[in-house]
Amino acid sequence: MRHLNMAMVAGSVLFAAVIAGCGSGSAINKEPSTSAISAAEESGASKVPSASLYLLIAKEELENAQSLASKGDKEQAQSLLLRAQADGELAIALSRGDADKKEANQAIERVRQLRQDNQLP
Repeated sequence: MRHLNMAMVAGSVLFAAVIAGCGSGSAINKEPSTSAISAAEESGASKVPSASLYLLIAKEELENAQSLASKGDKEQAQSLLLRAQADGELAIALSRGDADKKEANQAIERVRQLRQDNQLP
């Protein structure tokens, strides 16, 4: 009977340790946020004023999320990571929009030059 009680206690302790380990081991997933930030940097977001602002915000949110996660506030950290990802993606869109706008203005200028060269209205 005593061995049975010891086995049950040991089993309960082991079960509690496994459950506690599962809860504390759930790490935050930084990959989508870091990917969005890297893509924004590669798209030239730092050279576009509006995009660079959101890139900076995304980087700060990522740092804050890492700090919160290390303090154990994983829910708040995950929320900040989602915001960092969204701000990184916005920086990408703004930098691409700026590049498209520049390309369109260059095309318009080429058309003007061709019209002038060919004496067209």
